[in-house]
Amino acid sequence: MQLAEHIAQIRAEFQQDCAALKLADQAVEELRIKYLGKKGRITTLFATLAELPATEKPLAGKLLNELKRDVESTINQLKEQLLARKSDEEFFDYTLPGISPKIGHFHPVTQTINHAINIFREMGFDVRFGPEVETDYYNFGALNFPPDHPARDMQDTFFITEKILLRTHTSPIQIRTMLNEKPPIRILAPGRVYRNEAINPRSYCTFHQIEGLYVDREVSFSELKTTLVVFAKRFFGTEAQIRFRPSFFPFTEPSAELDVTCIICGGTGCRVCKQSGWLEILGCGMVDPNVLQEVGIDPEIYSGYAFGMGLDRIALLKYGITDIRLLFDGDIRFLEQF
Repeated sequence: MQLAEHIAQIRAEFQQDCAALKLADQAVEELRIKYLGKKGRITTLFATLAELPATEKPLAGKLLNELKRDVESTINQLKEQLLARKSDEEFFDYTLPGISPKIGHFHPVTQTINHAINIFREMGFDVRFGPEVETDYYNFGALNFPPDHPARDMQDTFFITEKILLRTHTSPIQIRTMLNEKPPIRILAPGRVYRNEAINPRSYCTFHQIEGLYVDREVSFSELKTTLVVFAKRFFGTEAQIRFRPSFFPFTEPSAELDVTCIICGGTGCRVCKQSGWLEILGCGMVDPNVLQEVGIDPEIYSGYAFGMGLDRIALLKYGITDIRLLFDGDIRFLEQF
């Protein structure tokens, strides 16, 4: 019988196609369409049954139905294999502990800034910010630095033009605040500053400061001293040794510097403290009356104190770092320790 031979041939071709099949959704679907689609090879054979003699139709129909059933069964098995493989690939155990993403953390200088701000905020200080590119007036003139005053030599400045510069301290923020606000004023002025200094283990050409200003009626030097002692004890611990030394700043009178025993060497002397056993952390003093007059505050009615500290040097003390340059190198191996 020609139809029976044709059916056997299609069965053999189907088996060959299955053996060569690459298991994938598209491949299985193409195989189904080839044999069972509307114009598929098996579907086309069913249309030829009507042309057969009546005596041949029963056997031919039986063989054709068996082929269709076997092909459908095989294709369904292929689909099940695909589904099982997908389930294995997509399986995820939701009871496993989560994978925490690696996140960054604050730079040791930023941690120092935040710690210092939090201590002073508890004592009633607010925070103010200002531009890093300043005018000569805000950086020097309003702070009692005459154009030819030798005190300007204390700070080697990066000038952009004759009157525009990179600020050498955050004191301009104090001037801007006193020009725009009326006493009582109690503020902190943190930020990055720039000085043309030799780079060594204790100094860098850019560093961070935080300055404080308090202006009100009857402000005294004893209040300044108490404020700074409280800060130093809170920041470095109650066992820290502290001393005040007379000093000079054009914008404060009288002026002083505050030293803390070197935590790195314990006061015995090292290269960070220049073998002195002490490390100067800030300068301070009573606001000069000339500065108050310059910003329109009557020095006969109001007085005030100001202080400024280098936060990078304080970070050295707090974390036992022996070289300030490490804070600016960006070495991730160093920063990950904090």
